[in-house]
Order: sequence, then C-alpha cells, then structure tokens
Amino acid sequence: MHLTRLRLAGFKSFVEPTELRIEPGLTGVVGPNGCGKSNLVEALRWVMGESAARQMRATELDDVIFAGTAARPARNFAEVALALDNPDGLAPAPYRDQAQIEVVRRLPRGGSSAYRINGRGARARDVKQLLADAATGARSTAIVAQGQIGAFVAAKPTERRGVLEEAAGVAGLYSRRQEAESRLRAADANLER
Repeated sequence: MHLTRLRLAGFKSFVEPTELRIEPGLTGVVGPNGCGKSNLVEALRWVMGESAARQMRATELDDVIFAGTAARPARNFAEVALALDNPDGLAPAPYRDQAQIEVVRRLPRGGSSAYRINGRGARARDVKQLLADAATGARSTAIVAQGQIGAFVAAKPTERRGVLEEAAGVAGLYSRRQEAESRLRAADANLER
C-alpha cells in the first residue's frame, strides 16, 4: 500500500478544501517558514489516528480546527482524508480485495472524532491496525518531522529498536500478538471461575 492523496478542510491553516497528490517514491515538503509544511505532516498523522494533542503542537484536539482570523471566520470542523493504493492486495483482510482505500477523520468543534474507512464507520483502532500492517501510521518512521533525526541519534538502544521494528513492518504483528495474549488471559480467567 502507498499513499496517493491527502485532502484537508478546516485543519489548522488549511481553511478551504485542499488536496495534495503524493506521487510514488520519496516525497519532501519544502517551502518558507509559515507556509504550512508542519501542518501537512500533522494532518497526515492526525488522519492516521494520532490522539495526542501535543504531537500536533496543540493543547487540546479542538485546536486542529481552524480558529479564524480577522478576515476569515472559524470553521466548525476539521476533516482530513487519506487515499491509499492497494494494488498488490497487501491490506488486512477486510480491505485486501480493494484497489483503493480511503481513510477519513472528521472532528466537529466540541465533539469527538469520527473515522470512516471506504465510507463505512470505523474506530481509531481499526485505522491504526490497517496502517500498522503497512508499516505506517501516525507515529510511523516513514514520516520524519522536525527534530526527529536528532532524537533518533540520541535515543536509547531499546527506543531505536522500536523504530527499526516499525520500519520493518513488524509493529502490526506485535499489536495483534498482544491483543491475542490478552484474550487468552481473559479466557483462562473465565475457565478458572
């Protein structure tokens, strides 16, 4: 799977609907200070399930919704859509046979996030699982934000290992293993009763 398009509306500085096409290969976002480069990266992380406001330079999640200026009114929601190509059918089982997958996250002001995968309601957990199998996601090593390279160099060996495991695509396997072990423990506890 690979990213093909990012569509934003009302997300931080992207007031009007904006679409960014992502071509195959390495994609870099460059431009002068204040043009929205970091907001693009944050939008990508947000639609992939990021739930920590501080990861998006915000104090609360509502801060990702365009707050308004003297010339433009505030928006009532933020929405980001991510399109993925799945030509080899490498997506998890429910989406394996679909050539394109679209993940949408919408946050109304004062409300809670709603996710959709290919038009159907989904949980943040479903989005994270879908992307974990593709070795990507909100905290993916494929998305390098400001200061991350220095942090990687200064990281402890166990932290570096986690980054390398995610880059290798085994993060999704660990997640499912932990979930299966948790269910097994619960089943064992039920049997002992």
